[in-house]
Amino acid sequence: MSCKFYWLVVVFCWSAYWAQSQTPILLIPDRVFDGVNVHTDWEVLVEGETISAIGPSGDFPVPQNAQRLELPGTTLMPGMIEGHSHILLYPYNQTNWNDQVLKESAAERVARATVHLRKSIMAGVTTMRDLGSEGAGYADVGLKKAVQKGIIPGPDLLVAGPAIVATGSYGPKGFGPHVDVPLGAQEADGEDDLIRVTREQIGKGADVVKVYCDYRWGPNGEAKPTFTISELKRIVAVASSSGRPVVAHAATAEGMRRATLAGVTTIEHGDGGTPEVFALMAERGVALCPTLAAPDAILQYNGWRKGVDPEPERITKKKESFSQALQAGVPIVAGGDVGVYEHGDNVREWELMVDYGMTPLEVWRSTTSGNARWLGMPDRGRVARGLRADLIAVEGQPEMNISALRRVTFVMKAGAVVKGRP
Repeated sequence: MSCKFYWLVVVFCWSAYWAQSQTPILLIPDRVFDGVNVHTDWEVLVEGETISAIGPSGDFPVPQNAQRLELPGTTLMPGMIEGHSHILLYPYNQTNWNDQVLKESAAERVARATVHLRKSIMAGVTTMRDLGSEGAGYADVGLKKAVQKGIIPGPDLLVAGPAIVATGSYGPKGFGPHVDVPLGAQEADGEDDLIRVTREQIGKGADVVKVYCDYRWGPNGEAKPTFTISELKRIVAVASSSGRPVVAHAATAEGMRRATLAGVTTIEHGDGGTPEVFALMAERGVALCPTLAAPDAILQYNGWRKGVDPEPERITKKKESFSQALQAGVPIVAGGDVGVYEHGDNVREWELMVDYGMTPLEVWRSTTSGNARWLGMPDRGRVARGLRADLIAVEGQPEMNISALRRVTFVMKAGAVVKGRP
């Protein structure tokens, strides 16, 4: 092939791609959920990466060259936003956490993560907050960039890199004191060291700073607080000055109290929360990401036959703390700690949120406009003019049955159709 002919082919292919990418798309479902309310007989016009019009059929002009895409029997909605994931982990009943961190190469873990990302986007998750690479350093930053560049398919990522932990608190554990074991997070102690580590993580690409405010390092392996309030406030001050939020792993009432007073944006898990702590969170505007599906999955891995055996105490307490958070008016971030269980099965968390006390409509809003607010992403989470065209279509009515979110037939990310192409 001559050089001249080669470049003619390149120019022709690029021109064809450019023309296709600029073709407006008119989406015609049965219903549209705009992130807050449901509308029947509405249509959505997408031009480029953006929603350019939305409203009743015939209510706005449609370009003559627009491609009309019928989506019968579906509800069109914003792409789902996962609030707590670990793309470099997979279910512990396949390989336990210690072995994933210590025995699998970085290459294998990244290869697995690319599969996890594809499963997630195909399940209708268009944005994910990934809260800890769990021993894989800043591999999550690289994966985020690979998605942005179109190298691999997947949701947009907000990443934390390695979480911050107090020395001696985190795992892997169980080794002799003479053995230096690679950890699943980054140790730091004292205000000066915490300032340094927070800045280091920001410099290496973290979008969010995650800190473990308590962990299982008590005398008998029980969860106990790690950092002081002054230490936590220093992390928040440094992260905030760079425009980044701080999220806190906290499962004890005292760890949650310290995190709230320090000014974190969200608390992850919250198993040991009390009415007093949840009232404080509501007063300070701190949201809870309850991760209901993680203990549900782990207990089943350990032999609990759900629906057959009596309910474990851990599940009973989880339900109680979640109910107390709802009663106190704490904002809820929808996130299940996916990676502990299968990627792409994000709806498992949404279903438990309903089982534990929220209405399907409340959960539906939480997975879209609610999460967009708490993750600081105002360009998505709703179907509205001028916002990013992250859209999915599902069969059925999720406000009646949240499991309808499992039936994803169409996925569009930033105006590009990635599932359901005609």
